[in-house]
Amino acid sequence: MSLNVDMNERPAPDELLVEIADYVDSYEIHSAEAYNTARNCLMDTLGCGLLALRFPECTKHLGPIVPGTTVQHGARVPGTSHELDPVTAAFNIGCIIRWLDYNDTWLAAEWGHPSDNLGGILATADYLSRVAVSQGKAPLAMRDVLTAMIKAHEIQGVLALENSYNRVGLDHVLLVRVASTAVVTKMLGGSREQIIDALSQAWVDGCAMRTYRHAPNAGSRKSWAAGDATARAVRLAMITMKGEMGLPSVLTAPAWGFYDVLFDGQPFKVNQAFSSYVMENVLFKISFPAEFHAQTAVECAVQLHAQVKDRLEEIERIEVTTHESAIRIISKVGELANPADRDHCLQYMIAVPMIYGDLVAEHYEDAFHHADNRIDALRDKMVIQEDKRYSAEYLEEDKRSIANAIQVFFTDGTQTEKVAVEYPIGHRRRREEGISVLERKFMANLNTRFPAAKSQAIYELCCDQAKLEATPVHEFMAFMVIN
Repeated sequence: MSLNVDMNERPAPDELLVEIADYVDSYEIHSAEAYNTARNCLMDTLGCGLLALRFPECTKHLGPIVPGTTVQHGARVPGTSHELDPVTAAFNIGCIIRWLDYNDTWLAAEWGHPSDNLGGILATADYLSRVAVSQGKAPLAMRDVLTAMIKAHEIQGVLALENSYNRVGLDHVLLVRVASTAVVTKMLGGSREQIIDALSQAWVDGCAMRTYRHAPNAGSRKSWAAGDATARAVRLAMITMKGEMGLPSVLTAPAWGFYDVLFDGQPFKVNQAFSSYVMENVLFKISFPAEFHAQTAVECAVQLHAQVKDRLEEIERIEVTTHESAIRIISKVGELANPADRDHCLQYMIAVPMIYGDLVAEHYEDAFHHADNRIDALRDKMVIQEDKRYSAEYLEEDKRSIANAIQVFFTDGTQTEKVAVEYPIGHRRRREEGISVLERKFMANLNTRFPAAKSQAIYELCCDQAKLEATPVHEFMAFMVIN
């Protein structure tokens, strides 16, 4: 007999699959803060999606795969007239949510955007509600959507706390697929065992590489990758609900499991229980459509704008003090080939607000960049350096800062003060200040797509916690449709 025979004894499911399934299946969320934050997250995420509809490079991805396809009781895509199957709708919603890099963020050993999961959650909820109503049954309510959001945020965020997928070349959208699969399977009526099976399918899919987020290949795939992940989650959940078997040791199987194949043989570290921690501490991108490691740098640049805007040609150097993750992920020199390249360039995201006093999505477009050679001139004068304290406090549980500082030096020997911002306006430590800005952002985004009266009605509904939670999902989604 061969010495390399595989033992064909079906193992018990991996412990992590069981922990996630137990959380999704039976954990009760009692945190009012989590539900309130989830409501704000819903507003902000949908607003980001509506704003993205102004960009043809985004909208070219929307609609059915086969033009003209109609779906009975299909899921709607906010801000459009599309009614699609839930898998395609999840991709559409996920695509618009993520396109402008303006939705919420989670930063730890890994980073990502937990609201990316809303693509699968909202598409599934709308589809299920429309089918239920057609059968004379009760639809889902928006509280069910908020609950699924809290749990998807928690799964993605806790798995990111101590596990750096990017260090082995893997993209964080893996965690979107895993989190969305778990909560969507539950929404579809899946049992604990079915959630475990579906999760195993999510892990065995492997992972997209981060190639599309980094020089020299940074490109627009990074803007639809999460939509692809949350749509794949809906597909895997539906396959499982048809009776597809799971792969119980998908993570731990020697040689063929996720750990050995894709994670250098190391198991994931999960050292805190799943609850509502991530939603309560999530970071909102409130003021600027910029990769989150640069948010405070943009705030610094805006503060310096008045002091430097009339002296741009006198600038000798710009010293940028930041944290290790920003240097590793978004610091880059050389030509920037496209908008996706620019919105992941720390130097670009500093130069534009220094010149203009603001940073908006249009500032990444080719026409804008090519029309102003001052941007690249300022980039060439930047010196990027790490502050070890910034790097340490970025990872400290009670801080989770995302600090940046900027000081400008002129050719005549003078300089500005060193402007430092350690916590962006979207941080939990600045919630009271930030939510009013988030609400204004939401209204502005609504106004890009809807008449004023409808924008006001949607805004008022979303600002009323109790009324929103009680609203049937299919009615909420109908409110968001363009006829």
